Amino acid sequence: MKKKKFNVYPYLLVAPAMLIIMCVVFIPVVNAIGMSFQSYDLRRPKDIAFIGLANYIEIFQDPLFWQSLWKTILWVVFGVGLQFVFGFILALLLNKSFKGRGLVRAVSLIPWVTPGVLIGLMWRWMYDGNYGVLNDIFRKLHLITDNIPFLSQTSTAFPAVVTTIIWQGIPFFALMILAGLQGIPGELYEAADIDGATGIQKLFRITIPSIKNTIMITALLRVIWVANSVDVIFNMTEGGPAYSTQTLSVYIFNKANTLDMGYASAMAIILALVLCTVAIPYLIFTFKEEDN
Repeated sequence: MKKKKFNVYPYLLVAPAMLIIMCVVFIPVVNAIGMSFQSYDLRRPKDIAFIGLANYIEIFQDPLFWQSLWKTILWVVFGVGLQFVFGFILALLLNKSFKGRGLVRAVSLIPWVTPGVLIGLMWRWMYDGNYGVLNDIFRKLHLITDNIPFLSQTSTAFPAVVTTIIWQGIPFFALMILAGLQGIPGELYEAADIDGATGIQKLFRITIPSIKNTIMITALLRVIWVANSVDVIFNMTEGGPAYSTQTLSVYIFNKANTLDMGYASAMAIILALVLCTVAIPYLIFTFKEEDN
């Protein structure tokens, strides 16, 4: 049998992309792993030295780390969970035929395409306790008599930033789920109508099972993105008041701003490992299903 000739052309095509990934992702990750084992404070560059697991030991004894980790769990569960619920409802509505559907689809994407920094600034203005539009609306509706400082008190700050991230992520879920809905054969619904199936039965017996993989991969992407999100929270509260909105990613960012890069890098590695515990089991499950 004639030996197949090695073709280098495909590798040359992907080489530029691989080089960019190497420079932008791989090298910084390796550098961060190295710094996590060092006393790497840029305020004292002469004192940079290898300290082994000292940063990790200090992190697990840091009460702010555990508080930030718990806030991250709440941030992801409520943020991504409600994004999915409202995004799924929006996708079902956009999948129906009605006049002006194209315009509604385009407008519904505005929260997703708006930069996170701008979203943070916009919602901070809306929540403002002195001249915010939300307080003005609530006062005109006679729901409140005194303005509420949404972002200045611990009881309302975290729900406020969660609401903001929900608003931002709904269009992404809607767009992905809508694409999945349009791939479901219409014959399935016609057969269900002939059998007398109700709308709820068609939803749980046809719609959701048909787009299960789409839902799973979309949710996984959003979990990773939301867990790593810094821009929205930082531009709204910077993690305050009293650390009530400080997620782990925001704590890492704030720690890096103090130039303690070793400690920040160690926390970043821990966050990456936590996210891997979510992503890897799903990917293994997905590949097994494809093989079957």
